[in-house]
Amino acid sequence: MTAEEYKVKIDGALERYFAMPDGALCSGLAASMRYSLLAGGKRIRPMLVLEFCRIAGGDVEKALPVACAVEMLHTYSLIHDDLPCMDNDDLRRGKPTNHVVYGECTATLAGDALQAEAFGTILRSELPAERRAECARILADSVGLDGMCGGQYLDMAWEGRKLSEQELTEINSRKTGALLVAACQMGVAAAGGSELMLAAAAHFGSALGIAFQIRDDMLDVLSSTEELGKPVGSDSQENKNTYMVLMGKDGCEKTVNKLTEFAKNVLSEAFEDTGFLRELADALSTRDK
Repeated sequence: MTAEEYKVKIDGALERYFAMPDGALCSGLAASMRYSLLAGGKRIRPMLVLEFCRIAGGDVEKALPVACAVEMLHTYSLIHDDLPCMDNDDLRRGKPTNHVVYGECTATLAGDALQAEAFGTILRSELPAERRAECARILADSVGLDGMCGGQYLDMAWEGRKLSEQELTEINSRKTGALLVAACQMGVAAAGGSELMLAAAAHFGSALGIAFQIRDDMLDVLSSTEELGKPVGSDSQENKNTYMVLMGKDGCEKTVNKLTEFAKNVLSEAFEDTGFLRELADALSTRDK
């Protein structure tokens, strides 16, 4: 399956969630949730779930709710990141952010509800019970104290001080990388794959996550608001610690290439049909939005 075919499948499945008739008691909250969930995006994380499930020998259709759950979780994080108390952004994917459209209180609740629904979506799926439980555990580990939320906290707590590359990677491996690792491993878990497969998936996702963040930092300097669909230059204006500050453009490019090659090579330790994931890693390393 191609990336575009995966995206169509994922978008179609997401469209079916949280549809409520006008006038229903919580239709406004559902509308806020759908606004951000269906706002577009590359769908990288759900795509990773489905492809790792496929190459681990699983049923992609049965893993589709797991893929959607990862995107719900990711969307929750974006809504909360954009809030006035966090990054205070008013543009996401070329559209006004959730709190600009629906208000800060509703946007906060939309993020909260999407997080809860992510776990519910996994646990209500048709996968065997032990696979559902493992997918939910992996997701929980990736977003809690030692995952995405912990990374967001460190990002705020360490503001205003110069960070080392190790400290910056500590933030981003949690804030960005943890959910990418989870997506890869959840695909394997949905298929009932081996420990070797889970380990290779984790190594791939970890390298991909840091490369992804470095490329993000580059685009904040090198791209435009029109191309990215969100504000650029804010990192520099707010004196944030970024890989561009630490490494410069050439250093960032070299590191992204090195991490991408590692990610591609580690797949062969546990999987045979890795063409799609290798092409995806290459595409993400040179993306312009």
